[in-house]
Amino acid sequence: MTDEIDRFVNGYVEAIRDENAAVFAGAGLSIPCGLVDWASLLRDIAVEIGLNVDKETDLISVAQFHENERGGRHGINQALINEFAERSDITINHTILAALPIRTYWTTNYDKLLEESLRRVQKRVDVKIVEKNIATMLPRRDVVVYKMHGDISLPDEAVVTRDDYESYGTTHPLFSTALQGDLVSKRFLFIGFSFSDPNVGYLLSRIRLILGKDRPEHHCLLRDVHPDDFPSDEDYIYARARQNLQVKDLKRFGIQALLVQSYGQYTVVLKKIAEQFRRRRVFVSGSAATYAPMGDLAGEEFLRLLGAALIEKGLDVVTGFGLGVGPYLLNGVLEGLEAESTHSFHDRVTLRPFPQGISDAASRAQRWRKYRTDMIGTAGIAVFVFGNRKNGDEVEAASGVIEEFELAKEAGLVLVPVGSTGYVARELHRRVLLDYEALFPGLPQLRNRLEELGTETDQGTLVSRVVSLVATIAKGA
Repeated sequence: MTDEIDRFVNGYVEAIRDENAAVFAGAGLSIPCGLVDWASLLRDIAVEIGLNVDKETDLISVAQFHENERGGRHGINQALINEFAERSDITINHTILAALPIRTYWTTNYDKLLEESLRRVQKRVDVKIVEKNIATMLPRRDVVVYKMHGDISLPDEAVVTRDDYESYGTTHPLFSTALQGDLVSKRFLFIGFSFSDPNVGYLLSRIRLILGKDRPEHHCLLRDVHPDDFPSDEDYIYARARQNLQVKDLKRFGIQALLVQSYGQYTVVLKKIAEQFRRRRVFVSGSAATYAPMGDLAGEEFLRLLGAALIEKGLDVVTGFGLGVGPYLLNGVLEGLEAESTHSFHDRVTLRPFPQGISDAASRAQRWRKYRTDMIGTAGIAVFVFGNRKNGDEVEAASGVIEEFELAKEAGLVLVPVGSTGYVARELHRRVLLDYEALFPGLPQLRNRLEELGTETDQGTLVSRVVSLVATIAKGA
């Protein structure tokens, strides 16, 4: 990955955290699922009217010619139905995007893969297909998907022909207004989009004229042209020159093109975004019936300082609010947020107290495991503290903390047990050090800092070392 892509990832992750990120998905996002591109979709349509789609550059006009010749668009509608009636499977790119807390999606695609991928991760999706959809709002929605060219469920309403495009501003004024507003207020990632769409081009031009240079910066992923894509060197040289000109032209609209060598690298970039976003989210696991060997006051102070320091470092906190840990950690988090005064509690903290009152032991274990899995999957680093519970009059290792360690390890989180807090955390600290090379590959410089988390006894110094190590990991050390 280039420095330019790294800078984009950093900025886009911040936009996601600030709830200002948006995605514009074009046909290139769905092609790997087995769905065809525009040329393939219109190939038979073109043959019916004596044209060769491989010789055409204006495919919108091909669709219009067909409607003109046939006196209607039944053939085009049938082509759409034939292509999209049987749903193809969701790609890894859909899955990665759906897991991120991005609340706004735009697409010119007719398929349902985008909204279905969001529903698979339990998001409540408000899909806008026709104008009247924009005038209503789905209660408690998590995400909005604007399908500005329609949906396969309504082929008669799909934007396909030249007439459809030319009348778009009249027939779809609310879509145009909503997209213009989002392009001004949000940071877009365009993926699988060719920028040949005249509606989007018109809106980008309007924004450029209205705002001048005072417009948000957007980015697009583009596959670099390759010699193997073309029958001759001459064709390749021409395509290379044209792509260079397109990249420069996109800058007029505040869109920075990020060139990658293959479509597979779209996935690499998306994974990098997801990983960096999660690395800023720290899952704190622990429970404490006793704070030995620290003592009660020292243990409570350690947790308070830990919560405040994580927030101060710009990290987000995720916790199941474990017994004896959650309340004191939360006190510190609130202190940190009050001192910061730039982000709300909702932005920075995820509290997931465990559901109670499940009498059947097997059902409870199953429910809690899924609950833990979902919670841990939102973070990139896991910190383990204390880890004990009462069993009658005896204090024992907390099995829930052990399970969270295994789940975090399976999910690929970076594991940071604070051995000095004793009990399960001490045992986990020993296990991580024994398997250090596998768990911290290529990071020998961090081993001594991790070892210190098992020997330091002063709570203030211990917090400083924990948070310093976590912050280093979050930055991708």
